[in-house]
Formats: sequence, C-alpha cells, structure tokens
Amino acid sequence: MAGVSLLHTWRARLASGAERCLPDSLFGRLAVLLAVAVISSHVLALTMLFEMRPDFPPGMPPPGLPLPPHGPPPLELLLDIGVRLSALLLAAWIGARWLSDPVRRLAGAARELGHNIHRPPLPESGTRECREATQVFNQMQQRIRAQLEERDQFVAAVSHDLRTPLTRLALRAESLKDAADRQRFAKDVAEMDTMIRVTLDYLRGAADAEPWVPMDMASLVESLAHDQQDCGHDVQALTLPPVPPVRAQPTALRRCISNLLDNAVRYGGSARVHLVLAGPTLQVLVHDDGPGIPEAELGRVLQPFYRVEGSRNRHTGGVGLGLAAAHDIARQHGGSLQLRNRPGGGIEAELVLPLG
Repeated sequence: MAGVSLLHTWRARLASGAERCLPDSLFGRLAVLLAVAVISSHVLALTMLFEMRPDFPPGMPPPGLPLPPHGPPPLELLLDIGVRLSALLLAAWIGARWLSDPVRRLAGAARELGHNIHRPPLPESGTRECREATQVFNQMQQRIRAQLEERDQFVAAVSHDLRTPLTRLALRAESLKDAADRQRFAKDVAEMDTMIRVTLDYLRGAADAEPWVPMDMASLVESLAHDQQDCGHDVQALTLPPVPPVRAQPTALRRCISNLLDNAVRYGGSARVHLVLAGPTLQVLVHDDGPGIPEAELGRVLQPFYRVEGSRNRHTGGVGLGLAAAHDIARQHGGSLQLRNRPGGGIEAELVLPLG
C-alpha cells in the first residue's frame, strides 16, 4: 500500500509539473500541441529518409530518383526543411489563434457584463462548442436583464406604497396647532423619507444605467470637500497631485466618496482626504480621528444594513448602507474598498480605482 501511495504521489507531482510548464491559455496549449505534432512528423520523416534507405555497391548508381548519400544532410536540404517547418509552425500558430478567438471573446464579454448588463449580445460564431457556450451566455444575460427589470418594478411599487402614507402623514402634521409638535413630526417624516430613499436606491442600483466617462479625481475630491465645508464640517483635501483620469460613472463615484466623507465626519468628527498613485491604480485615502472600529468588525461594516453602533438613530448610527453602497460602487468600477484602524487612532478608508 505504501508503494502504491508513493506512486500516486509521484504521478501527481509529475502532472502538476507538466501543468505548470504548459501555457495556461487555450491558444497557447493549441499552439504547443500543433507545434509538437509538426516537429515530430518532420523528425520521423528525416529518420526514415536517412536510415531506412537501401544501400548500393560503390560506383553503382541508384535506380530512379537520386537518394541522399550517407553522412550529414546537405545545406540545401536543411534550408528546405527549415522553410517547410517555419511555414507549418506559422500555420499552427494561426490555426490555434483562430480556434481560441471565440473563447477569448466570450471571456472578455463576461468581464464586461459586470460593468454593462445592457451590452449587445455576442455573435454566435466559431466551433460548435463555442457557439453553444455563446448561446448559453446570451441567454444568461437576457435572464439577468429580465430579473433586474422585475426588481426595478418591484422597488418602484414598494416606493409608491411607502411614500403614499408618508405623504398623508406629512400633510396631517402640517395641520397641528403646536409649532413644536409640528416641527418634531416634520423632522420624523423627513428622516423616514431619507431612509426610504437611501434603501430603495441601494436595492435598485440606481447607477447601473449611467454612462462611463473619464473623470478628474482631484477636482472631484476638492469639490466634495468644499461641499462638506459649506455644511460646517471639518473636511480638508490635502495637497492633491495631478493624476490621470479615471474611467467612472460620475454620479456613482461621487456618491461613493461622499459616503466615505459622511462616515468619517459622523463617527470621527473630521476627515482628511488625499490621492496616491500606486502603479496602474489610484488610491483615495480618507482619514478620521474617531475611536476606530474593532478589528473583527472591519469587514462586516461593509455589509448592507450592518452597523457597529446599536442605536437606531439615523444621525448617530445611520441606516447601515453608506459603506455598503461605497463598497459596491468600488467593485463596479473594478476597484476595492478597505477599512483599517490607524496607529494613532481613527479609521483609514482606502478606495482603490484602476486608471485609464
């Protein structure tokens, strides 16, 4: 049993080594397979040509076509073999690329689907397997679009059903004689309206249909900082270097960074934001001076409707969607959002976005 186990282990290691040596793309593996087939056929043909020919006595010419003499092949023959082999290898490369092109298009469409669900369907071309895979992909896209439309209709109906009694409540509150009661009722109605709007916007994914355009991130961050300052908040945009534009949905990305600033101001009392170039990405760093978050809660606060604070007061605990919405917008832009505790206290929110 030990010998069988050892044999299986060596087989697994050999298979793993061969897997690492081979290209990881369909095009690369097809090209290697065709190249090996072409070279092997030439080696076998040369072996038969120079080793499996009849011998003739000296001075006796061979009948029919002249056969190659003993010894190394002449330069003309090597040149002929090289030209033929190069042509066959080029044909193998073109054939492998032709066969793998539909799969490459399908992979690109799958990546783009996360950014634009309304993209046109893929043409069903290529081999039968590729056509079947493309057809299934197009059907999946249609089903997702149908589900999103049903979601939008459901959210619109819920929004109408919730806002109708809320509107009646607001009208009745205006008829109250006591000014203090009227003000308190109006504040509660406005708070409920804000909670409904934020929740339904998150569920609906309001930024899905927004076009993608290049954005100047330095101008966007400075504008958001000025908006916060106009509201009396201590928000500073540190010296921002000139950075390349970011391909983004303007309203969605503005809401993402605004949510990070709101979160920093609500829990930390202030916010400092600056931009950092890191290779092909741009980092938007938002610092606050608050108490921080327990390490076990750093990942959970990015989930919808989760709040570290147990209070249901929106002005202290929020709705629980600001960071979740920012996290989703970052992923829609091909980036990421991470939170970490600063050594000196407070939270650092790191929004990473791809450039271009």
